[in-house]
Amino acid sequence: MTPRLAGPALLLGLDFSCAPTRRKPLTLAQGVRAGQTVKLLTLEALPSLDEWAARLTPAGMLAAGWMHGFVMGCDFPFGLPRPFVQALAAQGPGEAFWALQDAQDLTPECDRLIVALKAHCDDRAGFQRLIDGWGQTWGMGRPAGSKLLHRTTDRAVPGLSSTSPLQTRYVPVGKMYFEGLQRLVAANVSLPGLRSGRPEAVALEAYPGLLAGEILGRRSYKSETEASPERLIARLDLIDALEQGRTRLGLRLKLTPAQRDHLAADPKGDRLDAVLCLMQAAWAQQRHEAGDARWGLSPEMDPVEGWILTA
Repeated sequence: MTPRLAGPALLLGLDFSCAPTRRKPLTLAQGVRAGQTVKLLTLEALPSLDEWAARLTPAGMLAAGWMHGFVMGCDFPFGLPRPFVQALAAQGPGEAFWALQDAQDLTPECDRLIVALKAHCDDRAGFQRLIDGWGQTWGMGRPAGSKLLHRTTDRAVPGLSSTSPLQTRYVPVGKMYFEGLQRLVAANVSLPGLRSGRPEAVALEAYPGLLAGEILGRRSYKSETEASPERLIARLDLIDALEQGRTRLGLRLKLTPAQRDHLAADPKGDRLDAVLCLMQAAWAQQRHEAGDARWGLSPEMDPVEGWILTA
């Protein structure tokens, strides 16, 4: 069980990339909640994973002014499908995965898994090679056509499905898991339902598509390559709904006119995605303050698969 935070923790929403650059940085939204209202404070661009990781440390938090701690919603998976991990422990290549079979080891499963993956794969390209070998050189006996397995949480919301964390191409969600989780574990961040760490630093898996889909259905609000009037209208509709509290979270987003324009003007949707993660983190914080030790996460959560907030 993760201890309750003391004091008014800062809320963070992170739009993540496994290989950020100055042109395509991580986007970090910062905000605070008072009752049912979430006030956006700042939107910040972080050009490297190292810069984000440095913020997670006690010294980095102090330098950033996060003295009362943070609750962060992160747009990347915190776990891998259980059948894949079981096959990795039983048949995976190399000695690094033997530790996954040790039933006496009380280290959290998510820690043992990411440490073993880091030791065997070294980098995200190595992780992609491991996935490519799934069902070819190891993991024999998996169901036909099941290379890109999904977690239970990925399909927990009817009509919506998040990308499999075994996907390492196109939308490289697997690489995001590999790069993101190892840094949360290294900084000893608390991940409710997965691991207990520093009580003032809490991170939860978020997915902007859940909240956006609730409001827009299948309408597209962002594109990496094409800015269109239709997507701009969708972004404005999404912002309107968040400001008016027209979601099942029951929270209202408070923006200045300049912030509203700034969110709408981003055709890639990174800023808006960070804010959607912020809103999901605010909902989890509210649930926790109301006495929910699981921060709103499902009691069906698998400690190696993780769970998406609000799913």
